[in-house]
Order: sequence, then C-alpha cells, then structure tokens
Amino acid sequence: MALPFDPIDEAARQWGQRWEGVPQMHAVTSLMRVQQVVLGRLDALLRPHGLTFARYEALVLLTFSSRGSLPLGKMGERLQVHPTSVTSIVDRLEAAGLVMRKPHPEDGRAVLAEITGEGRSLVERATETLVGADFGLGALDDAGLRALSELLRPVRRAAGDF
Repeated sequence: MALPFDPIDEAARQWGQRWEGVPQMHAVTSLMRVQQVVLGRLDALLRPHGLTFARYEALVLLTFSSRGSLPLGKMGERLQVHPTSVTSIVDRLEAAGLVMRKPHPEDGRAVLAEITGEGRSLVERATETLVGADFGLGALDDAGLRALSELLRPVRRAAGDF
C-alpha cells in the first residue's frame, strides 16, 4: 500500500533539523530507492526465464564478447562485482546449461566462461521481455531517460567508471 506522503521528503525534513547535506541525502536516498524498485521489477520480469538481472547481465556481456567467452576475472571487472559473485553467477548459469567453463588457451591460471547456444537463445527471449516492459522505467519518456542518463554520467565518471 502506498504511503500518503513521500517518505524520502519526510526523512529529508527530519535530517535537516539535525544535520547539513539535505540535498545530497535526498538525492542519494532517492537514487538507492529507485535502484531497489527497478531491480525488483527486472528480477520479477526475468524470473519466468529462470534468471536474475545479475545473471542476465553476465549472459549479455558474454553475448557482446567477440568469441562468446571471457575470463571470469574480466567478467567481474566489467560487471563491477566481487570475484566470488562472478563465481556464483557463473555456477548458476553453468548449472542451467547457459554457459560452460573452459580452460583459458593462453593463461593456465584463468578459466573462461563461454555462452552456450541455449544461453544465446535465452538472452534473446529475456531481452524481448525487458524491452517490452521498458526495462521497468516506463514512467519516463525517451527525453526523461536521456536526461537521467546524462545526469548520472558525471557521478559515474568521478567514480572512475570510465
């Protein structure tokens, strides 16, 4: 049930009675809440495909790679997740027959995750679902989506994202 008031506005009001930084607190709290809401929507959309958004991102990353495979370490860097998270994601994808692990042909210490034909097919079906649902961002029009992306770009750049 929706609240009759914006809880972030109320938190900001109370924050301002004690501390400075109200605009920053309001923005970061809003950003984190939207991330939770959107991730929940995406996971719900992907659940019928047997995926979470994290596993979907890993499959898309492998789909985009020139050979359909990447070392697990590089996947972690590109997905910006901890190595144990990559291992867990690949374990689940491998158990589902969507990727397979292979030894790296040049680096005996590295392991590659390679997308399977079934994985490629699932990426196509799951992507149709996400695109059909506007990736959970249907409340924004194209101009709003572009503005949001541009608004967040300096934060990503300052964090060393690119």
